[in-house]
Amino acid sequence: MLYKAVRIIARNTLAAFWGPHPKSKASLERWHGLVKAASWQSMEDVRAAFANAKILNGERVRFEVAGGNFRLIAAFDFERQIVYVKFVGTHAEYDAVDALTVAQF
Repeated sequence: MLYKAVRIIARNTLAAFWGPHPKSKASLERWHGLVKAASWQSMEDVRAAFANAKILNGERVRFEVAGGNFRLIAAFDFERQIVYVKFVGTHAEYDAVDALTVAQF
């Protein structure tokens, strides 16, 4: 099987968030780089790479950003190697959404 970089939908969403939240930039850039280079096949692979990630269901994962000050929810399509950013926000904003259904972008 040929290696194929993971496609992340969408990096510009992350950049738009770190503009007004500069403390999140380094963490979001690190997340983006690690995910893009990954070739994960399951949630167990995601969990192995991000020990603090919380598996929400068969496709969604919550990541802590910048020491837990921010949260990112991503949906994984392992077969097509696509990751969809569903939410990125402050901890308080995260508490106000349903992590299983939110589609902020």
